[in-house]
Amino acid sequence: MSSTFTRRHLFRLGGATLVVTAGTMSALPALAAGTVTADLVVYGATSAGIVAAVQTRRLGRTAVIVEPGNHVGGLTTGGLGYTDSGTSAAIGGVAGEFYRRVYARYQGVPVTPDSPMRLVFEPHVAAGVCTDLLTEHGIPVYLNARLTAVQCSGDRITGLVADNGQLFTGPMFVDATYEGDLMAAAGVSYTVGREANAVYGETINGVQLRGAHQFTLPVDPYVVPGNPASGPLPGVSAAPVARNGTGDDRIQAYNFRMCLTQAAGRIPFPQPAGYDPADYELLLRYVRAGYTGPFFTTQSVGGGKTDSNNTGAFSTDFIGASHAYPTATWAQRDSMVADHRRYQQGLMWFLANDPRLPEPVRAGVARWGLAADEFTATGGWPPQLYVREARRMVSAYVMTERDCRGTVRVADAVGLASYTMDSHNCQRVVVDGLVRNEGDVQVGVPGPYPVSYRSIVPTAGQCANLLVPVCLSASHIAYGSIRMEPVFMILAQSAATAAVLAVDAGVPVQQVDVAALQARLRRDGQILSWPPTADGEIVVDNRSAGVTRAGVWVGSTAIGGYWGSDYEHDGSTGKGVNRLRFTPSLPAAGNWTVQVRWTADPNRAGNVPVDVVHSGGVTTRTVDQRTSGGQWVSLGTYRFPAGTAGSVLIRTEGTDGYVVADAVRFLPA
Repeated sequence: MSSTFTRRHLFRLGGATLVVTAGTMSALPALAAGTVTADLVVYGATSAGIVAAVQTRRLGRTAVIVEPGNHVGGLTTGGLGYTDSGTSAAIGGVAGEFYRRVYARYQGVPVTPDSPMRLVFEPHVAAGVCTDLLTEHGIPVYLNARLTAVQCSGDRITGLVADNGQLFTGPMFVDATYEGDLMAAAGVSYTVGREANAVYGETINGVQLRGAHQFTLPVDPYVVPGNPASGPLPGVSAAPVARNGTGDDRIQAYNFRMCLTQAAGRIPFPQPAGYDPADYELLLRYVRAGYTGPFFTTQSVGGGKTDSNNTGAFSTDFIGASHAYPTATWAQRDSMVADHRRYQQGLMWFLANDPRLPEPVRAGVARWGLAADEFTATGGWPPQLYVREARRMVSAYVMTERDCRGTVRVADAVGLASYTMDSHNCQRVVVDGLVRNEGDVQVGVPGPYPVSYRSIVPTAGQCANLLVPVCLSASHIAYGSIRMEPVFMILAQSAATAAVLAVDAGVPVQQVDVAALQARLRRDGQILSWPPTADGEIVVDNRSAGVTRAGVWVGSTAIGGYWGSDYEHDGSTGKGVNRLRFTPSLPAAGNWTVQVRWTADPNRAGNVPVDVVHSGGVTTRTVDQRTSGGQWVSLGTYRFPAGTAGSVLIRTEGTDGYVVADAVRFLPA
């Protein structure tokens, strides 16, 4: 029964204590209660966990989030502000809303369904969006509540017991952690490590000795150069490397996504307790062999700050240190997180201060420091370890390389993924007397592909009321493509919707009516097929029959987010000569909303004239192709005759950069 009340929920986000005031909602126990009951219990306050709870509240049910640590938002608020998205236009639902809210915060305006998405942001901005979502929906978050036991009745979870003695109960549960702890405690099948290629008929799983993020200069791996008897340097394995495609239990490397700045108030890189320069001897030898950098990425996220990640042969990834993490105890994990922090802080200190390094290297790194206004509770250092992969569920459907490549397409889609099949390195080995990295894979996918509902629910009979949108059922290499924050959010919304439908129908999650689930997801803005379709829409792609060109246009796939097989650009030449016209075949006269699409980049023109030819004449709009890439941008609503008399013309005269022609969409108004 619902009741009207006002309660202050306290939780910590980004180091600040926040107050959430709940209005009209089903009453939840106070945060100090020994037993807490909600319609959906979400374990893990990651971005996926937040979205699952938000969707549950929007469907009229109660939700509670139980977080084992003290950080809310996962990697999205933990430094990963240069979002790995693949095709951003494949992001729908609450995930799309999240990134529209980011845009609105930067613009200082209310968010609307027509707001563009912004997938590049500072950590505190993402934290603010999480705060807004939790506050608006009255969702309590219980921090520092580590799972110690799961209570079950048959194949159903009845309660989650935390180490503080609290019990969380409800009819449905979502495991939104990066580690899959609730899933494992409930007895659900899972795997850790890399499958052999032969297991699922793949080509890039298992051991992969390849060329990316690799040593490009000869570096001796032994403590005493040239003497194997002296043993390998720290971080190097002396074990023989298996042939490519061989399965093992190794995990791709973890790191922290640092938010750096060159501002005067930056925090210098600290020398961590336990710092040992011997840990970086391999890097020193690499530099002495002639390597000059880069040593980490400096992708801008705004505000003069970066999302700094691993790059190259020796960087922020602590290669080889993550293998035991997925199934470790809490104490062991705490120690491993501390080891990762010590390694990465020590790396930055070494690069900025070790006198054995060339002065240009030291000076170049010392120009950077931690952003003083981010992660203030932890001295500017990210509180969230980037757990790229841990446990992966094994259910009735395992997503594999074939799904990513589009050679199979499931019918029970509950979201789309589109990022490169991406695995970071797993180990350092010795090959022909030299050090080599092993495990890095970066292979693109042809476009967005569907993720199966069966891959986010356990096998029938194992657990009837648990959904797993993060540690879903996928092979190592397929997970490398799916494991992106927007996709986790997408799958979390679908998981929460399925949980509500299962309760309403009185069935296990494995028996949810998928057609009804998909209908509800589409109603709530999820994109389940690619290219996406809307009722009555007409899309004219640059490769459609309704396109005519003047001048020279160049096809390209260099920048993601395009519609169809590619887009075209004018090469920033032939200004005034190059033109491209999109002509639809409209089934009936009437009012049609016209939307245009392009791929954005700083080299694009910011003043592209676009002529809409309609029943009332010609209307010219100017668009900025440096922003809003990979999404439909409205040019307005106009009256058109039936047939092919109307059109949209992309012109190039007077433009100040590359002009892109990708696609135009006509929606009946």
